[in-house]
Amino acid sequence: MPVGWEWDESLFRGSAPYYEAGRLPYAPGFVDALTDALALDGTGRLLDVGCGPGTATLPLAGSFEQAVGIDPDTDMLTEARRRAERDGIGNVSWVRARAEDLPAGLGTFRLALFAQSFHWMERDRVAATIRGMLQPGGAFVQMSDAKEPVPTSDLPFPVPPYAAIAELVSDYLGPVRRAGKGVLRHGTPGDEADVLSRAGFAAPQRLRVPAGAVLERTVDDVVATVYSLSFSAPHLFGERRGRFEDDLRGLLHRSADHGIFAERVPDTELFLWRG
Repeated sequence: MPVGWEWDESLFRGSAPYYEAGRLPYAPGFVDALTDALALDGTGRLLDVGCGPGTATLPLAGSFEQAVGIDPDTDMLTEARRRAERDGIGNVSWVRARAEDLPAGLGTFRLALFAQSFHWMERDRVAATIRGMLQPGGAFVQMSDAKEPVPTSDLPFPVPPYAAIAELVSDYLGPVRRAGKGVLRHGTPGDEADVLSRAGFAAPQRLRVPAGAVLERTVDDVVATVYSLSFSAPHLFGERRGRFEDDLRGLLHRSADHGIFAERVPDTELFLWRG
């Protein structure tokens, strides 16, 4: 886990309702990319570790006989169940658990997915456990947004002023990034290739799924983005949340005529690790 930080249940407290409007989507082709790379055919089981509100679990569920999403945040799982019911997806079960609780009697899986979640975990322990839960030919898959800057010069509206938003968050919460009840003085860890190699996984197959779509975003959408992030989760502001949100909305309205922004959806990166 991050050096000098200890996980606690408040990490994403209050963030779940803001994910759908606030988080930019993954590139829509990620399901097809995984289907082709792993020859998914509607059989086998998916395990989504740190599933949040089912952002990746639900699109992938149709490629498996059964999907299981685990997350330690009760509100995230409540939101995931709501979205599954709304979308008519019935082959998913949701388990409140940390990755460190695995295998938790859940059985074996064809694919174990970590969508921007692995860095919050005791990674050596979790990687070793997951390797033992994969069926022969199964894969440990990491999914994230590509980190390179995306072009903005051709967008029809301004990009949300994320640097100024970060300064505003810092004014309220301090200069060191908050994470639950603790702080991340050294950020989240990298070196995941070393961790997975130690667990016995071979060098990964890397896939990049292009997105390119441009989304129009309202002030409400950008506020949702802020509250969906661990370092600006709603509970961190305490009694000052109302004042913070007023300042945030004021900043956003000053930054764009009519309160409309635009963002280009980043490409999605997938790393497929096999034992």
